[in-house]
Amino acid sequence: MKDNNLLIAQLEAYGEKTGLVAPEDRIYTINRLLEIMGLDEFTAPEQVPERPLEEILSDLMDNAYENGVLAENTVAYRDLFDTKLMSALVPAPSVVIRKFRELYAKSPKEATDFYYKFSCDTDYIRRYRIKKDVKWTADTKYGVLDVTINLSKPEKDPKAIAAAKNAPQSAYPKCLLCKENEGYAGRLNHPARQNHRVMPVTIDGGQWGLQYSPFVYYNEHCILFNGQHTPMKIDESAFRKLLDFITQFPHYFVGSNADLPIVGGSILAHEHFQGGHYEFAMERAGIRKEVSIAGFPEVEAGIVEWPMSVIRIRHEEPEVLVAAATHILDAWRGYTDEKAFIFAETDGEPHNTITPIARMRDGKYELDLVLRNNITTEEYPLGVYHPHQELHHIKKENIGLIEVMGLAVLPARLKEEMQRLGEFIVEGKDIAADEQLAKHAEWVEQFLQKYDDVNADNVEEIIQKEIGIVFMQVLEHAGVYKNTPEGMEGFLRFIQSL
Repeated sequence: MKDNNLLIAQLEAYGEKTGLVAPEDRIYTINRLLEIMGLDEFTAPEQVPERPLEEILSDLMDNAYENGVLAENTVAYRDLFDTKLMSALVPAPSVVIRKFRELYAKSPKEATDFYYKFSCDTDYIRRYRIKKDVKWTADTKYGVLDVTINLSKPEKDPKAIAAAKNAPQSAYPKCLLCKENEGYAGRLNHPARQNHRVMPVTIDGGQWGLQYSPFVYYNEHCILFNGQHTPMKIDESAFRKLLDFITQFPHYFVGSNADLPIVGGSILAHEHFQGGHYEFAMERAGIRKEVSIAGFPEVEAGIVEWPMSVIRIRHEEPEVLVAAATHILDAWRGYTDEKAFIFAETDGEPHNTITPIARMRDGKYELDLVLRNNITTEEYPLGVYHPHQELHHIKKENIGLIEVMGLAVLPARLKEEMQRLGEFIVEGKDIAADEQLAKHAEWVEQFLQKYDDVNADNVEEIIQKEIGIVFMQVLEHAGVYKNTPEGMEGFLRFIQSL
């Protein structure tokens, strides 16, 4: 067992170094850590060598388990416990909010720089887990796409799953986005958030919260959520809220998942947007064809050179852009074009909606409106405008806001599958005969024909490149109008219908 005195001193010193703990709060913080660890006394060590936070927390949890303070030595229990340890270092919400507002008065970017670093330092964003994510870029005819295999979400262990199933069910907080998560101790089926602080912001006259995603799919991946637990809805007010946010934080983009199943995000029950300080491939994409929106001659508009069906509109005045976007949305909600297999509804179920993304560019407000449709058929039970079955070996999940913009978030299983695929290809093994890899066999057979030499040195790069091409095809499948002459004709029919 490691020395608890040293570990506690190291954790407190980390708090001082990162600015989480004021020197005046040193003894108070140490005593809080003693309480969490179930200890009664502390002797200050003569030397306190600096160590990575992950190692300090890991050793403290090992000791807590040996002393019977930590019930189970599994990921779920340890995540609850190390968050509890970090809570001893984190200032009260009022202190953090005051600092954020002081910096915002100087510069919105200074405020978000502080808040993002704070969210990392508190271990709310577990930097050491984010580093495990596999990331690369892929050159395609639509530009350079981003690809990531997400490994930072811990997998649930069987004991935790069983314990959560047997635990009393709770509706508090109502969901992972609710403001009641701030400071919540968590439970086996709900993450601990004692180290979490939310920045209150007023959006379109309502009370909202700003926070960062703990999984950070891209730089400063933030979430803006309604202070009330109210369902997602894409309407005129959604456009107003998006533009209000970038007025206050012009260095960020912000967008919304669509508000229908299949084409929507994971949490449709709570209105929220996602933003951040990152340039996606879709933002870099140019205009394929300029168009005009009836009734809004002053609004710059065009169809974006992108695998999905995107209308980009720009104007200096947010009110004008909101009105134009609402006009397009209302028209799309009720639009049917049987020739293009677009149906506004079937059997009373609506199918058309929009994924909107807002940003400031060259002093103008810019909205990308991505046309979405969630119709299903016998041939495509998961969605006609969804990755088709032949791509499910790589990507089967819904295509939400982040992927719409050009960043693939792929399942963790692919890391091992890619490694084994490389070995099978180089060694000439039968991929179709392997239970785990058989689903990739036809794809590999097709792409290998393009390469004269595949060896141990280049196989990983080739597989990554080909996965990037699959992601491009995923986005093409999700586009309601295909990038063909017929697709453009259909797209223009909708533009003319406006």
